[in-house]
Formats: sequence, C-alpha cells, structure tokens
Amino acid sequence: MTQHKRILFTGGGSAGHVTVNLALIPKLQAQGWDIQYMGSKQGIESQLIHNLPNVKYHGISTGKLRRYMALENFKDPFRVIQGVYEAYRLIRNMRPDIVFSKGGFVSVPVVLGAWLNKVPVIIHESDMTPGLANKIALPFANKICLTFPETLDHIQSTKAIHVGAVIRDEILQGNAERGRTRVLFDKKLPVLLIMGGSLGARKINEAVRKNIHELTKTFQIVHICGKGHVDAAAEHPRYLQFEYIQEDLADVLAMTDIVITRAGSNSIFEFLALGKPMLLIPLPRASSRGDQILNAESFKRAGYGELLMEEDLTDDSFLTKVMTLYDRREEIAGNMRAYKRNEAVNRVLELIGQFSK
Repeated sequence: MTQHKRILFTGGGSAGHVTVNLALIPKLQAQGWDIQYMGSKQGIESQLIHNLPNVKYHGISTGKLRRYMALENFKDPFRVIQGVYEAYRLIRNMRPDIVFSKGGFVSVPVVLGAWLNKVPVIIHESDMTPGLANKIALPFANKICLTFPETLDHIQSTKAIHVGAVIRDEILQGNAERGRTRVLFDKKLPVLLIMGGSLGARKINEAVRKNIHELTKTFQIVHICGKGHVDAAAEHPRYLQFEYIQEDLADVLAMTDIVITRAGSNSIFEFLALGKPMLLIPLPRASSRGDQILNAESFKRAGYGELLMEEDLTDDSFLTKVMTLYDRREEIAGNMRAYKRNEAVNRVLELIGQFSK
C-alpha cells in the first residue's frame, strides 16, 4: 500500500497569514498529499481551515510577539514555550515529511517543534521586509520564499528565494453576475469595495461611514469591515456591510470596479491579478513595522493605484482620492494588464517536493 506524503501547514493571527496556505492546500491534495494544519486554538486560522475538506487541525498554545510594552509580554513567553512543547509532541507523533509556514506569531512554536524533530521547514514571506515571526524562524528553516524581489536585500541568506506572489485559483474564477445577484446591486452603477483586512480597519471604516451619502451618489458599496465591526446605524440602500466574505468573495470581486484597501501583500497582489484599481491606505508606522507602507509605495510607483497615508486621512482627502482613483481607473487597469503573473504556486510546489522525503 502506497503511503501518502504528509505536509503540516502553519500560519495565522490574521487572514493574510493563511491565504497562501489556502492557495497551496488544494493543489497538494490533488497530488495525493495528506494535509495537516497547526495553529492557535481560537485564532482566525482555525475558522478558515475548518471550512476545508480533509484537513486535520491541531490547536496549540501560543503567545503574541509584540513590538510594544504590555503586561501580556511577561506571560506570553511561557505560552510560546508551552506551544513549542505541544508542537514538538504532535509533530513527533504525526511525522510529517515537511512543514510549510506562512508566518504570524503562531508559526514560531511550530517551526521550532519541526526543527527539534529534524523535519524540513519552508517559510514564506509576503511583505517587502520580513515579519518578526519569520525573522525568528529563519535560522531553523531550510528555505524562505519571497514575494518581492527587493526582500532579497533585507535577508542576506542563501536560504532566500524569490518566487513571486502566490494567488488562489478560486479568486480568479468569480462571476460578476453571480456577485450582483448575491448583493442585489444595479448593473448600471459602479461598485466600490472596501476591505480593511480580516480584523477590520477602524480608521477606514469610520471614513467610509462618515461619507456614505457622498460616496453613494456615485457608487454602490460593499464594505467588508471585520469581525465585530458591523454598524447597525450605518444604513443606505446602496451600502452593504459584512464582517467577512469567504465563499462568495470571488464573485463580489468580479463585479467590483475599484477597491479601498490596506496594503497587506496577499490582498493587493490578488487585486492586481484581477485588475482592480486600488486606493491603498497602509497601516501607519505607529501600529506596524512599516511593511504595508513599503508595499503601498511599490504599487503606487508601478501605477496600480492611489496612495493615502492614514495620518493624512480627512473627509476631503479621502473623497478626493476615491474620485481620482475612479477617474483614473482605465489608465490604472492598463498598467495592471502589463503585469506578468509568474508561476509562484508551481515554484513553491516544486520546492516542497524537493525537500520532502
């Protein structure tokens, strides 16, 4: 009897740390791999992975890696140590051929547990500069796959390899008519999609809701505002809000004309692949390491959208940028069509095959 190869995925804390895994899992299942996933017990990754068929999920203890002072910083190292112990034992029993890590704080105990079990590890970095979790994990990994070629300047290691943006197949297969049926929108009016990330974006949510009446003079709006951020008081016939859209997201994207978004790498590369002009409002340096700012500046230089820094966000600047983006949509869509998508998924799959036993 032929024994299936087994791969353990990890990554979480936000949807961006799961998206690449979601692109790879169906491809590996089609090749006959046994798929397992390890993440936090209550994180968004547990919700997203539980929707997948034939993927066993393992929840472990984990602590958040913070760049600021907080009381939890004194407790979390003990949670991480507990998580390493749990991951080590699970991996020892599971005996995967390889571990693939998308990053996020939950991935650190898994990478360490794999290293202790002498299991090969491939990690993936979507942003231009590596995140803290991937910086910690890199010494224990065999390879790190990069989305931006510029990241090679930030990671001086022979382990680093540029593969390009990993895009989910299903995101490219949306149907605009199905999307309009889903949200009951008029075919004649343009659609504005607001997507602030899986956890939402408070400043963007506030700007949209303060300007609903002005925006809906031109647009029908789909607002994906994050868990717990639906505002029942914000009502308009041309404005729909959702905490999260998963199954119908490809159809909603297919009917979308322009997007307002943060600048997480996975999302903006998917919008690029779909040819959706973007207003990029990156996380500010005060609440991040500045990776989204670098991503957004790169896309602005390439002509893929408009850029508005959060500290410059006012009602006037917001509305001006939205309308400028809409007026430039054909020019920007032309720039996007010139972008050549590489075979990132296949390159990662080949790498996984090389490192598995």
